[in-house]
Amino acid sequence: MRVERADGWVRVLVELPGRGYPIYVGEGLLSEVGDLASRHIQPGKCFLVTTETVRRLYGKPVEESLSKLFEVHVLEVPEGEEAKSWKTLENLYGRLIQLGVERGSTVASLGGGAVGDVAGFVAATVLRGVNLIHVPTTLLSQVDSSIGGKTAINHPLGKNLIGAFYQPRLVVSDVETLRTLPREEVRSGLAEVVKYGVIADEELLELIHSEADRIFGMDVDVLEEIVVRCASIKAEVVEKDEFDTKGIRAWLNYGHTVGHALEAVEGFRIRHGEAVSVGMVAEAHISRRLGLMGKSDLERLVEVLHRVELPVEWRGVDADGLMEAMRRDKKVLHGRVRMTLPRGIGVEPVLKVVPEEVVEECLREVLG
Repeated sequence: MRVERADGWVRVLVELPGRGYPIYVGEGLLSEVGDLASRHIQPGKCFLVTTETVRRLYGKPVEESLSKLFEVHVLEVPEGEEAKSWKTLENLYGRLIQLGVERGSTVASLGGGAVGDVAGFVAATVLRGVNLIHVPTTLLSQVDSSIGGKTAINHPLGKNLIGAFYQPRLVVSDVETLRTLPREEVRSGLAEVVKYGVIADEELLELIHSEADRIFGMDVDVLEEIVVRCASIKAEVVEKDEFDTKGIRAWLNYGHTVGHALEAVEGFRIRHGEAVSVGMVAEAHISRRLGLMGKSDLERLVEVLHRVELPVEWRGVDADGLMEAMRRDKKVLHGRVRMTLPRGIGVEPVLKVVPEEVVEECLREVLG
């Protein structure tokens, strides 16, 4: 991983064997997507996957910029997790084939994490793979989901159960798009930022706590620093364990075993960041119960989550349904639930098999 600075943007380089790619972070980059793409991709057809709302907000500068290099076709998908469905996937495949997709074509996502996930899965699988560009427009997608090549759609029995690893050719994160986000979307994205602070960067956790007012005030300087720091951490982890086979990339799943299960049992009506926030607290309780994390670090985590208005408990959940959803988690090994558990603040976590009785006991701390 390397970080380079130039006028107008910061570039984080994800260095993978023969297929590394840049993450551009800065202000006003939507109108530069085409120029940046021209450094990495040959001209051809480009299929811009987005939602009606995002297209209305940001579509024009991106379409105009991409049109300098590509023959652009815009494909709209539903909002939120509904985009990550078999129906949406089938519709996208049909439109791509009708419009003459070729191996040299490009799929570009413009939107949040759900749009990036489904667009990435389409790019990975149509014609066995075409070029992929991510233009994330939410805090959550800029700091996390657009980086690292995980693509997926949901199944009624669980989140992200159908997917593939497929790296983009470039990522373009314009922090100005964050200014239009509702406060609840900013909160949701901050859950992933807190996660990075816990597993890798104590200073980042302090930054979130001390600069919460500037973050919610959409100060682009602090937002750019957050995006660059998180992108750098994720790039470094992905370089060490691209395909999630060594247990290192599983560090990024802190909070997500409980979080994804909570999303599933709640029918995806809870925001991803809210679920991850509750998941981080639950998994920290488990870590403390196993003697891996001290009480003061757990209290510090809860304090930071309170500071950025994220939930630390979620009442009224079907505990049996939650356990059943966790048994379908991708980290399950030989039928046993494994979790990424923190060992402190800013300290590398550990992937461990956790006895179900311990999980059930600690879930009572945050669920009811």
